[in-house]
Amino acid sequence: MGPIQVEEAAEDRHRGAPLVAHIFPTFAVGGAQVRFAAIANHFGRAFRHIVVSLDGNLVCQERLRPDLDVTFPPVRVTKSAMLSSAWRFRRLLREWRPDVLVTCNWGAIEFALANILPMTRHLHVVDGFGPEERATQIPRRVLMRRMVLGRTPVVLPSRNLVRIATEVWKLPPQVIRYVPNGVELQRFAEQASGRGSSPLVIGTIAALREEKNIARLLRAFALLQKTIPVRLIIVGDGPERAALTALAAEIGVAEQVTFAGHRQDTPDFYARFDVFALSSDTEQMPFSVIEAMASGLPVVSTDVGDVRSMVAEANAQFVTRLDDAALAAALRRLLADPALRREVGVANRAKAHRDFDQAAMFAAHGALWRGISASP
Repeated sequence: MGPIQVEEAAEDRHRGAPLVAHIFPTFAVGGAQVRFAAIANHFGRAFRHIVVSLDGNLVCQERLRPDLDVTFPPVRVTKSAMLSSAWRFRRLLREWRPDVLVTCNWGAIEFALANILPMTRHLHVVDGFGPEERATQIPRRVLMRRMVLGRTPVVLPSRNLVRIATEVWKLPPQVIRYVPNGVELQRFAEQASGRGSSPLVIGTIAALREEKNIARLLRAFALLQKTIPVRLIIVGDGPERAALTALAAEIGVAEQVTFAGHRQDTPDFYARFDVFALSSDTEQMPFSVIEAMASGLPVVSTDVGDVRSMVAEANAQFVTRLDDAALAAALRRLLADPALRREVGVANRAKAHRDFDQAAMFAAHGALWRGISASP
């Protein structure tokens, strides 16, 4: 076979790669989007992709390999028109003819509804909820999920979500797929020689959205200022940034707080932190906690989602109620004890390497995209 024939054969194989249509409420940088980018990059041209961002935000596109076969068709969204939108989306599915449709979270439920009379294989991925469902599930959404998702695999990264899907949504056990998140552990294994110097550094990496409640972290940080020389670095961007900057000035901590904005070099930041903090009102299995663990950091977190079971046993005591003072007390105890910080960080790194390697995540999602994973 000559060079031209080899090239043509390779292209024919690529054209036969499964086409996966991914529907995101947004393709801004977040856990679901970062996970998709990692999986797509891992498999390269073994799959073709359509990525729909229903709010038009495509920032996470920067994380995709340039050689991937991926298109980003614009899709018009009409609010409060679920049935007409679903009918329009059904026409798009007929036009695209994907091998599998992957919808993500409640914001993509209309595309799931569009496939209720199946045109293609369908997977639905749930990573969590917005602030409107942080305390309780909205009944009409529960009913819609029960109706639309009762016969399609539902992929869940946390045990808490598995509980909600089975006990609250009443989905049949055979559709549930528990697939924990994983990260490239070696990427976060750099030496952190700067840790322990004065002032100590509390860090967080999060989208600046309402449900992340960075305001709680700022208020807890203000409580520490009276007794401990410490700085706070906030990595991430989002709609809450202006309000958070104003709050930092209002409570007198603006000089000690750095808003680093959206960054891709997150391992460098983890290497500078002495303690990682998560102050969210709602999470499930946050990538940032796994990355902090892989970086050898102790984690102070609100008690949300699976965080308490994710961290090492030595770290569980620093998972607190959703309260400024409780968060501050946990941070103060770790900041005051260098040996304890090292002990907890070492335990977290060991647990991350044992439980959260991304290879298992890749294998599970790749099998689901190919339609060869039949077991819950």
